[in-house]
Amino acid sequence: MDPILLYKIILCVVVFAVSLGIAAYMTWGERKLAAILQDRVGPNRAGPFGLLQPIADGIKMFMKEEMIPGASNRFLFILAPCFFMLTACMTGVVIPWGGGITIDGVTYPMQITDINIGLLYLLGVVSIGVYGIMIGGWASNNKYSLMGALRASSQMISYEVAMGLALIALVMMTGTLSLGEIARQQDEGLAYVVYQPLGFLIFIICAFAETNRAPFDLPESESELVGGYHTEYSSMKLGFFLFAEYINMFISSAVMATLYFGGYNFPFQHELGLEGNTLSIIQTVVLFAKILIFIFIFMWVRWTLPRFRYDQLMNLGWKVLLPLALANIFFTGIGMYLFGKLG
Repeated sequence: MDPILLYKIILCVVVFAVSLGIAAYMTWGERKLAAILQDRVGPNRAGPFGLLQPIADGIKMFMKEEMIPGASNRFLFILAPCFFMLTACMTGVVIPWGGGITIDGVTYPMQITDINIGLLYLLGVVSIGVYGIMIGGWASNNKYSLMGALRASSQMISYEVAMGLALIALVMMTGTLSLGEIARQQDEGLAYVVYQPLGFLIFIICAFAETNRAPFDLPESESELVGGYHTEYSSMKLGFFLFAEYINMFISSAVMATLYFGGYNFPFQHELGLEGNTLSIIQTVVLFAKILIFIFIFMWVRWTLPRFRYDQLMNLGWKVLLPLALANIFFTGIGMYLFGKLG
């Protein structure tokens, strides 16, 4: 077998396994953080400090009784969580996780694929993820589920517009759609958040809405819709929906770190005399440290801010973020005309 192909297959399996593992323990981390913010204990029974709680939860999900409503569309009901989980896992293939690993004199990039339209691929996969929610809500034949699915689709469409426009300003500065190239451009100099603070602010707000995280968790709004689009789901099908949300949060954090905070690069990495695999390993650790900071922000916001009303959600997307994103493009163009393109 071609060694490059074999390497990419191994890297793909590693990225998939790491994504699942981090998503599992993000549930433990969020419950611990929520306990601290609410002066509670949090999970502390399954293993030391409750570290085995995600494993116990996984076993519980598998052991629960499988329920499929008799009035539902059985095929679509089963397809929806699988589709949602698949799209969540597909996004990690274009993210550069490090500089590169050298094996027998050959340097392999720590990126499964560096396509020249990486940002478009990312937005495309994220946008079709809403079909998993929409299909699940409709196939359940439940009015609460359908209402949650409608909320999810309108919410994601609304905020994808502002997210795409925020990225246009970044693409104008970088001149590329490749995430690998954007990360490499931040090797020397300042991270792009310095040049695009408004674009980053718009992007992170839209990321909250795209991942259905509070205060934008209107699709599952338990105080109004019982459980929203996954009201009728049980066992591991429900687990897939919940698991995909955490994977999306992990990938969103990785994307923000890559686009706006230098990706795997860190200050003075070349002045320290690091090189080869040692540098690459440290770069990967630095990237994951940035990701963990963003994950903490996701969790912090969830347990701090109350849920928006639906009209507030739509007003923020169309009347605030969209004009700000257009203004950001306008002023980015003026800045590039006056001061020239970066790099």
